Amino acid sequence: MKDLLEYNFPEDLKGMSIHEMELLSSSIRSFLIDKISETGGHVASNLGVVELTLALHQVFDSPKDKFIWDVGHQSYVHKILTGRADQFDSLRQFGGLSGFPKAHESEHDAYDTGHSSVSISVAAGMAAARDLKEEDHEVIAIIGDGSLTGGLAFEGLNNIGETRSKVIVILNDNGMSISPNIGSVSQYLGRLRTSKGYLGTKKFIKERVASIPNVGYSIAKGLATFKNDVKYSMMDHNNHGGAFFEELGFTYFGPVDGHNLEDLQDVLQRAKSLDEPVLVHVKTIKGKGYINAEKHPDKFHGIAPFDKTTGALKSQSTNPSWSKLAGQFACRLAEENPDIVAITAAMGDATGLGPFAQQFPKRFFDVGIAEEHALTFAAGLAKSGMKPLVAIYSSFLQRGYDQLVEDICLQNLPVVFLVDRAGCVGADGETHHGVFDLSFLSHIPGMTVLTPKDGNQLQAMMEYAVSLGTPCAIRYPRGTTVYDNDITSIYLGRNLREEQAGAIDIWAVGSMLECGRKVSEILKSRGFQTGLVNVTTVKPMDLSVSPDSRLIITIEDNVLEGGFGQRLSAEIASMKLPDKQERPQVLSFGWPDMFVEHGSVGQLQDKYGLTPEKIAERICEEIEGKTRRFTGKKGFLSIT
Repeated sequence: MKDLLEYNFPEDLKGMSIHEMELLSSSIRSFLIDKISETGGHVASNLGVVELTLALHQVFDSPKDKFIWDVGHQSYVHKILTGRADQFDSLRQFGGLSGFPKAHESEHDAYDTGHSSVSISVAAGMAAARDLKEEDHEVIAIIGDGSLTGGLAFEGLNNIGETRSKVIVILNDNGMSISPNIGSVSQYLGRLRTSKGYLGTKKFIKERVASIPNVGYSIAKGLATFKNDVKYSMMDHNNHGGAFFEELGFTYFGPVDGHNLEDLQDVLQRAKSLDEPVLVHVKTIKGKGYINAEKHPDKFHGIAPFDKTTGALKSQSTNPSWSKLAGQFACRLAEENPDIVAITAAMGDATGLGPFAQQFPKRFFDVGIAEEHALTFAAGLAKSGMKPLVAIYSSFLQRGYDQLVEDICLQNLPVVFLVDRAGCVGADGETHHGVFDLSFLSHIPGMTVLTPKDGNQLQAMMEYAVSLGTPCAIRYPRGTTVYDNDITSIYLGRNLREEQAGAIDIWAVGSMLECGRKVSEILKSRGFQTGLVNVTTVKPMDLSVSPDSRLIITIEDNVLEGGFGQRLSAEIASMKLPDKQERPQVLSFGWPDMFVEHGSVGQLQDKYGLTPEKIAERICEEIEGKTRRFTGKKGFLSIT
């Protein structure tokens, strides 16, 4: 067996025997475990699709045929099989291989994905374009059973079923083990559907029998009804939804053992032979081949560098994570108030709500990967007198923007959002950075937006938010923070002054306070008088501006466009000031008007000028009048 790096993929797959591909699948699993244990990344999902990805690349011809990987975190095997194995040491590293499909990396990445439930709609659009342009290639969407809970997936299925455009949907179902008996029945039905006799009969009923004068339509309708009766009697009871997909207009194959290469090749060839929408139901085991991931697929969904023998993380902080603290505080609030409920969109443990689910199972709701539904569901609960806590990643909250506006804020409902992974998240890159929420939350009427500096402020803000009786979002970053259980914090809805105001006043938003403190220290060492404000309330804006301030510096883990700094500048520009009081200028630091790539948070902050040292240097340049006027390519704005 060759070393994995010696192959010429995907060409070398075409002539391989089943035995050779089985050996290759073992090599790929070992390769993935070796590499991801060093770089971190998505382990379980990729180990589960090794055979499926091999079969796809052997049966279809990428890049001519288009693969759309839903979410995209299971595309590592696809990357190996399209000539990128030699780049895996740089996986998710600054300037290296992305953990998601990226068209700029390879022509084999047909579409850049990062969020769930999009692949079927994308496939529908690509297939429509192919048909309009009279091209000849396959369009294949690979989607997991979890992503299928998203409403967008069903909108795509419905559209394809209506247009009858040729799309192959691969349903990667890793929710349960394979049932051989069900698989045998399904394979039989699949072969029957693609046999010449069956397809000929379907065509005969549609075209010939239906054309018989007077009685043809009735006969054809009767035969179709008989076919459906047989189909439902054989499929619907045991086949977990095959009939449902048939009703949507898809020819259904499955369930198929997703780790049996021969069966996978057979069903994919049959799907390819049809000129109509097809759904192939593949059963896989998440974490297949690595016992630690098989036992704990959630832990190994996305993981930092780990010891491949024990599965333990190579480095762990002694400080608690923001998510864990949010979950603990949610439990405390629920103990005191029976109206408090918690909602997650398939991210219960990741957002820290695992303990809440155990302690209050009837008041915990996991709605699946359905963020829009999660928000409107919360609105219904709030309208009926409950107090919902919605724990959600910042980048996923974007998906429920309309519901946020129309269903919650418009009716001023008391929904509290625990906005996790806000700001730059690092290695997951463009699709997962939560750098837009301060901008899109702050302009919604009635919304309160809070930004804690640490765990103690988070606890106080959650208590405050529940007491408001109006919509409120508390946003905090990924990672760990400090928390002292012996300190009781009370939040009163105002910013907190950390250092007496000086000619230069630094306003650091939430978790950026430590950065602001370091900037202040650097400036003081250079002879400047500086003050420091812990910005805890982004909306409504607390305009406690000191009359001694001549220059206000804002620092936020958010894009500059529409962010706190721009809003503060606009508010100050419109303020009525006492006679002879000089209006302070504002210099804002944040992420630029572009999609920021992946890398460690520190590396990205350094590149875009958001480290304390670079911020201080830019402030000095502005004060000394040596800086240019920038246009968004750096992470700061000129004085306004």
